[in-house]
Amino acid sequence: MNLLEVKHLKKYYATHKAVDDISFVIPKGSIFGLLGPNGAGKTTLLRMITGIFYPDEGEITFNGRPFNPEHDIHRIGYMPEEKGLYKKMKVGEQALYLAQLKGLSEKEAREKVKYWFAKLDMNNWWNKKVEELSKGMQQKVQFIATILHDPALLILDEPFSGLDPLNANLIKQEIFDLSRNGTTIIFSTHRMEQVEEICDRIMLVNKGTKLLDGEVREIKQTFKQHLFRIGLGVIPNFAQVATHHFSIVKQEDHGYTVKLSEDSSTNDILRHFISHDIPVTHFEEVLPTINEIFITQVQKTAQYE
Repeated sequence: MNLLEVKHLKKYYATHKAVDDISFVIPKGSIFGLLGPNGAGKTTLLRMITGIFYPDEGEITFNGRPFNPEHDIHRIGYMPEEKGLYKKMKVGEQALYLAQLKGLSEKEAREKVKYWFAKLDMNNWWNKKVEELSKGMQQKVQFIATILHDPALLILDEPFSGLDPLNANLIKQEIFDLSRNGTTIIFSTHRMEQVEEICDRIMLVNKGTKLLDGEVREIKQTFKQHLFRIGLGVIPNFAQVATHHFSIVKQEDHGYTVKLSEDSSTNDILRHFISHDIPVTHFEEVLPTINEIFITQVQKTAQYE
């Protein structure tokens, strides 16, 4: 079942089309990557999903019902890229305050805050002011404040900003655990390697329009270029490599990256080297990265302007 369904969403500012007829679905418990360059419309889209903005046209369905911001906002956790912590306020006191703003009782808030502070190794920072914390530690406080009320939909905009590798890995594991326990997550970032590692599905938007969406593995298959990396026990001379079955794209330390011809198969590649008594040690398909697909698709749309 889908937790969120967006149909033909539009938001215009005068003549600027911030979001122009975008539709997509997000299954329950999935991690959905929202991608796009600066100014693509991602923030406007997120603000409509959270009820901050109202769409000019279109429908948002939340958990099988028409989205009602007043009713559903307590089931959403939104961690924006621009942080909203009070600099002069103590960390523990602020977390308790934010938890109660999201509908928790004082007792529930204290239990939740203590649990998450212990889990993310934040107990020593309870009485520190936010302004005394590093950017990474402030990010952890913001993350805790976003998930305290157990949201059904968690929206994370650049959640790893300012985190060192150890804390980034800690937050990443929490994201995976939340997803496994049924939380649906929208993950917005410019770090494409994180998208490949974390997301089940992605949507790429540019200039207010959707360029593509779907499962990460299916998108990578769609944009594959029939490239293969082959490792060899002996580097052959060019005469031994030359064949109509493939062309050489790049020579590696112990083999080649080759592009398969349209009328050939992967067996033809292997058979060619074996027939020349060249041992094959490794063979794999080279799929495009999400970063490569992102750049290609955004540049393609720019060509048609």
